[in-house]
Amino acid sequence: MTLIDLGESTVQERLRGEGLILKTGPFAARIRTRIPVVAAALMQVYQDFPVLDASAFADFECHLRRPLTFRRWHRPQVLFLADGRSVFKPLPLHQAFPVLEWGMNWCVANQVHDRLVFHAAAVERNGKALILPAPPESGKSTLCAALVASGWRLITDESVLFDLRLDEVTGPVRPVSLKNASIDVINDFAGNVMLSDVCRDTLKGTVAHMRPPSSSVDRADEPATPAWVVFPEYRAGAATLLKPLAAGSAFMQIVKSAFNYPALGRRAFHRTADLIDQADAYTFVYSRLEEAIETFDALAAGR
Repeated sequence: MTLIDLGESTVQERLRGEGLILKTGPFAARIRTRIPVVAAALMQVYQDFPVLDASAFADFECHLRRPLTFRRWHRPQVLFLADGRSVFKPLPLHQAFPVLEWGMNWCVANQVHDRLVFHAAAVERNGKALILPAPPESGKSTLCAALVASGWRLITDESVLFDLRLDEVTGPVRPVSLKNASIDVINDFAGNVMLSDVCRDTLKGTVAHMRPPSSSVDRADEPATPAWVVFPEYRAGAATLLKPLAAGSAFMQIVKSAFNYPALGRRAFHRTADLIDQADAYTFVYSRLEEAIETFDALAAGR
């Protein structure tokens, strides 16, 4: 059963009761809240996602609620709790849905230790994964959204999962997070995408989330073979440039994006080395999405 099959009223009921268990690729998150806007936002961008029975196992326990202080009424706020523990400082109530997204990202980054987790986007074509590790403001999510809108399968926008035994990557398929100017850029580039309502004045500025194509959701459990590791950088007015990167430099750069590298120790070192040995590494500078898509389509075609 998918979220849209339930309908918003049933989603609201589950959120208020035992929780709504949402499956996003290899993970299931139990979400509980009495904040009404969350159900509407979930319906906007998660409508194609599977929903599990309330008795099913959930990897993450996610609870959104108002603080139990006078701020429940005066300039109301929202808290995100993981397994009953608050992990962020309270934020304005109107940011409840972005807080949920950030909270689920936190759960993957801090609670997954059976796979190597990289802060990166990943898309797939012909069974091969293009991995895009990058710091904030690099244009990673904008590029990821444009690739997905151009026919690449979304693996993840946020957390690439590299198996500790098999040479394959997966990810929690979830909405693509867009910020500030990127929202209009993607709307102009691909007018057929569905975005959540815009949320303004967050710590990251103005944010919105792009609904993944149903085909990506349907294939959320399908792994891909790492083929390219590309470190993107958006530079206004710059010429498009894809440049090979030495394996040693690629290793040092991608290690910086590994959430659980210290926790996995020696295994993380060897698996990261395996990843870099297996995939071709590049730096990529771009300013025009059309040229970026042409570049990666050619890469996937072996040109």
